Amino acid sequence: MRLDFSGERLLAVVAHPDDAELLCAGTLARAKRDGAAIGIAVLCRGDKGQPRTPVENLAAVRLSEMTDAAHLLGAELLRGDIPDGELYDGPEHRLVAIDLLRQFSPTLVLAHAPDDYHPDHRAAGQLAEAATWFACSVGHATAHPPLAVHPALWWMDTIDMLSFEPEFFVDVSEFAELKTRMLACHRSQLQRGTDGDFAPLSELMQRQLAARGAQAGVAAAEAFRAHRVWKRTVAW
Repeated sequence: MRLDFSGERLLAVVAHPDDAELLCAGTLARAKRDGAAIGIAVLCRGDKGQPRTPVENLAAVRLSEMTDAAHLLGAELLRGDIPDGELYDGPEHRLVAIDLLRQFSPTLVLAHAPDDYHPDHRAAGQLAEAATWFACSVGHATAHPPLAVHPALWWMDTIDMLSFEPEFFVDVSEFAELKTRMLACHRSQLQRGTDGDFAPLSELMQRQLAARGAQAGVAAAEAFRAHRVWKRTVAW
C-alpha cells in the first residue's frame, strides 16, 4: 500500500522550532511532492532552549532558524508565540491552536504523541487533539471562521522512539538529505549537542530514520499512529 497525499492539506502542530525536522519533515516533503499543501505550526517561541554559552535574543534567533528551515521545505509557517515551558491545555492556548488550524484549514494534522518526553510536546499534542475538534465549532470564536470538516489526526513518533508503537510507516528515503539540511538551520540547538541535559540532534535523527526504515524495509522512514476517534478518522 502506498499513500497518495495529492489534494490534501497537511499541518504539523509542534511545540518547538526544530520538532518538525526531527519527526515529520520527510512526510511533509513527500506530501508536497504529491501536490499537497503543507504547513508547520510552531506553538512555542523556542526562547529557553539555551546552550551552555547562552545565545542573545534566542527567540529571535530561533525564529530566523525555523523560517529558513520552512523555506527549504516550501512549507507555510504559523506561530503560536507561547513561551517555552508555559504551554498547557487550557482555554487560552486552545484558542491559539484552534485559530492556527482555521488559518491553514488542514485535512490532516500531525501532532506529538501523548507519551513523548517533553512536557511541551505532550501539551502540544493535547492542544492539537482538542483543536481538531473545536476548530469546527461555531461556539469557539477566533479571528478566522470555523472549519467545515474536522481534519484527521496522526500521532508522530516520539523522540528516540521511546514508548511509541507504530501503526504504519511513511517511506521518506528520498527526503532524508532534505531533513538533514533543515535541521542544520537550527544552529543554536545543534550547539547543545554536548550538553549533559541534551543530545546530538543530527545523530539522533539519523539513528531514528534508519531504525524506523529498517523496521519498514526501506532506507529511511517516519512512524505514525492514527488517532482513531469519531470524525478524526478517515479512509485513505
